[in-house]
Amino acid sequence: MKNIKKLYISTFAILAFLNLGSCQSDSESTEKDPVVTPPVTENISFYYGADLSYLNEMEDCGAVYKNDKGVAQDAYKIFKEAGANLVRVRLWHNPTWTNYSNFNDVKKTISRAKALGMNVLLDFHYSDTWTDPEKQKIPAAWASQMNNKEALGKLLYDYTYKTLNDLSKENLLPEIVQVGNEINPMILQGDELVWPINWTRNSYLLNNGIKAVRDISKDKNKKIGVMLHIAQPENALWWFKEATANGITDYDWIGLSYYPSYSEYTLNDVSTPIKTLISTYKKRLMIVETAYPFTLNNNDNASNNLGTEALINGYQATQAGQLGYLKKLKEVVAAAGGEGIIYWEPAWVSTSCKTLWGTGSHWDNATLFDNTNKATLGMQFYNGSK
Repeated sequence: MKNIKKLYISTFAILAFLNLGSCQSDSESTEKDPVVTPPVTENISFYYGADLSYLNEMEDCGAVYKNDKGVAQDAYKIFKEAGANLVRVRLWHNPTWTNYSNFNDVKKTISRAKALGMNVLLDFHYSDTWTDPEKQKIPAAWASQMNNKEALGKLLYDYTYKTLNDLSKENLLPEIVQVGNEINPMILQGDELVWPINWTRNSYLLNNGIKAVRDISKDKNKKIGVMLHIAQPENALWWFKEATANGITDYDWIGLSYYPSYSEYTLNDVSTPIKTLISTYKKRLMIVETAYPFTLNNNDNASNNLGTEALINGYQATQAGQLGYLKKLKEVVAAAGGEGIIYWEPAWVSTSCKTLWGTGSHWDNATLFDNTNKATLGMQFYNGSK
């Protein structure tokens, strides 16, 4: 990447156009809500996480998950028993094109995670669809205020506060909140991204989101960490420098997406930006998105997002290679002072659901379940938390 401010390689840009609607059902469960078990946070030295935003939908589409012995089991229990201690879940504002990643679906995900005592990271996208370095589209309901900084800031604050307040009523407040997803560009834009970043606007909006989290934390007497999330470590170096210069300082976590084949930093030298970010800004740091293929085979008609270009030297597209990559990344991140790794969508297996380009999953070769939905060797990554 020659120009790191403009050529933002996002592995998942294609996902903005995916439509997983053919197997949709209302994700608000009619079953009795599970008993919430308070997660253990004080003694966690490293967060071993899983982004399970797709899991409810995959189950509704017929997916049955199996543990490493090949026995069908509740997927959340598989992750919990493997050692996962953090679940990440995305939230879209009003995704009319799907019944998932809305408030009811997110509430179900948080309920299932907390019923097993796992911590939760809630990822506000502040959009009706995917946001990433190539798109930060404003929710349709807010579009008329896009050029009114003060009005938009109030909308963002009120929405963030209300969402968290509604979760609090059911004892479902998350332990960490992401104020935006892969916010390399300015947030809350139109169809076409505007560069350079208007920091007067951007800092005002982000600080309103941060304030909403701080206020709910105070009002509910619940400690909630604030995270700002940037795609790829090299982009975080300039982004946090500019953000700090423009008054964005009240956050606890730096979140990074890291896919080594798409980054300027390899596994051997990614510790350098991690150490720099931690020492410069005195914040905690976590890799909130990463993945590695266990095969190059495609299990359905939906093309795989991670192919040969995603492979790095020393780690083949095998279950052993997948586990080896995760173990090495953990070793590097922890040695550099980082405090967690979240695997992106380890349960997005192949089902009869459709996307714009095919039936199935665009991630079936990079999940933590093989093509029979049995846990791969990569699931052993979570053993490190035991």
